[in-house]
Amino acid sequence: MIRSMTGFGSGRAASSGEEIIVEVRSVNHKFCEVKLRLPRELSPLETDLGRAVKERLARGGVEVMVRRAGPGGSMAPRVDAALAEAYARAYAEVAARLGLHGQVSLSDIVAAEGVIRLDDREADLVAARAAAERALGQALDALVAMRAHEGEALRRDLEARLATVEALVLRVEALAPAAVEHHRARLAERVEELTNGVPLDPGRLAQEVALLAERTDVAEEVTRLRSHLAQARRLLGSGEPAGRKLDFLVQEMHREGNTIGSKSQHAEISGVVVTLKAEIERMREQVQNVE
Repeated sequence: MIRSMTGFGSGRAASSGEEIIVEVRSVNHKFCEVKLRLPRELSPLETDLGRAVKERLARGGVEVMVRRAGPGGSMAPRVDAALAEAYARAYAEVAARLGLHGQVSLSDIVAAEGVIRLDDREADLVAARAAAERALGQALDALVAMRAHEGEALRRDLEARLATVEALVLRVEALAPAAVEHHRARLAERVEELTNGVPLDPGRLAQEVALLAERTDVAEEVTRLRSHLAQARRLLGSGEPAGRKLDFLVQEMHREGNTIGSKSQHAEISGVVVTLKAEIERMREQVQNVE
């Protein structure tokens, strides 16, 4: 069973007053690259959370968003009592100097700049770690499930394309003998034109045809293509991450297709090779999505 590299998952867990929400998104990437975004006070958890992601995912660009739930989230109000007392004394001093009457109210003090501010809420790292690990596990479970669902669609598409490529390879194999005979007939006609009817040694003609057949023989390339197709099918049915191996096999298929095209001097085989390479290129695009 193969998996896609794109997906999303979220989780939420609480422990001893710490409630953590985790969201995980992943996109295509050649390797497993994890980027964590979490509150400053939870930064000591970054290494362990990143390691947990890499234990579950083999490939993909993964973004992990961690935040604290509850009133205020990661923020909490802080009162600067010393500053409040200084404001109260300053207001009283102004009133005394100017001979003003009236009381300074609580709202006056609270409204003064810097008396009450939002600051990072202190975290219980032990409780936050336990909650974050559970929330991350939930998020990764959901992410993996989505990647597996999309991977099944990829598997069906790739298997259909493998069948198409195999049919094209069979067509090339069937046309190869006819191509040699076609070249023999063309060579004989050309030689007859150049010799103006002078008899040509049949042995020499057979030798030239044999050399041409050797240069245009695609049996080796066809055999390797069959092997690559079989390996790709086995990978699609395996339970391990197969993206990198499939990518390599598709590159090899494309190389064999290029070689067949360069060897062949037969118009129909050339047309089949064009279709073959186009189908392999479509496979390559799909394989880029496989974990």
